[in-house]
Amino acid sequence: EAVTVLKKVEEVYQVRFEMEEAAFGGAAVDLYGTPLPEHTFSLCEQADAVLLGSIGGPRWDSLPPEKRPETGGLLPLRKRLDLFANLRPVKLYPKLRDFCPVKVDDRELDILVVRELSSGIYFGSPREYSDQYGLDTMVYKSEEVRRIAEVAFTAALNRGKKVCSVDKSNVLASSRLWRKEVELMSSNYPDIAVTHMYVDNAAMQLILNPHQFDVILAGNLFGDILSDEAAVLAGSLGLLPSASFGSKVKLYEPAGGSAPDIAGKGIANPVAQILSAAMMLEYSFDMVEAADNVRKGVEKTIQAGIVTGDITKNQGVSTKEMGFSIAENIISGV
Repeated sequence: EAVTVLKKVEEVYQVRFEMEEAAFGGAAVDLYGTPLPEHTFSLCEQADAVLLGSIGGPRWDSLPPEKRPETGGLLPLRKRLDLFANLRPVKLYPKLRDFCPVKVDDRELDILVVRELSSGIYFGSPREYSDQYGLDTMVYKSEEVRRIAEVAFTAALNRGKKVCSVDKSNVLASSRLWRKEVELMSSNYPDIAVTHMYVDNAAMQLILNPHQFDVILAGNLFGDILSDEAAVLAGSLGLLPSASFGSKVKLYEPAGGSAPDIAGKGIANPVAQILSAAMMLEYSFDMVEAADNVRKGVEKTIQAGIVTGDITKNQGVSTKEMGFSIAENIISGV
């Protein structure tokens, strides 16, 4: 459905996207025996942008780590493309306020989670596992914290000028370094109000008072958890897009993973993927107006009550119906 929307953008804005498809994750394991084939990585590396679908599922969970879609595909892809910053916007559409499981007041809810993506416990060494023992290592270096902090502060300049940095510096050495470097970086941004919050409190505050947040800055593990928790504020994980930035090509994907329990039923929510494509239009192709109109197309569709079952908790429209409606609502001019 994201491709359907991009084809509508081509029509409306008289542009052409050269799209190439490649197997990745579980699909690549089935075809080639590996979640990240070299020809797939080569296409990603040479592209102007990568639009990634959701990957993974129970059928591949029992494979060795290097064969699993996440640990053998997604993490290596992020590392090899040097994708160190993940931006996850969380927005509650007015029409969905009643569907939000958390009581949220009438103010606009708009949060940006900036997650460090290429370091931390997901990549730390040593890493060991046996039937009786498991070991993971959380490591951060000063330059890794500084560069992700700079992304968060820069983003805040164009928003509410507030950054809440999340850590666990009361018990973790890596978090003590994190907090120190964020404090040092904040001196370069005198217009940004900076606060620090322990991750357990941040998880609670996201539910109790989400409006206090503008930009949330977090490490890999904490950012992963908090951004998925924030999905409940939007009404569904199927509504949250993300963009991953680095020194090479940018990558865009839904914040949530696949939904294997409904695979093949044609009822999955396509909005996160479509909004990821909108982020791609804005950040990789500088098509800001087109990106805004894709978002407006999503909002018009939702306002019309055209939503999938994950939002209504009842019988919703099909994936294709929702994608078609969004595409039809895209018109030129903001």
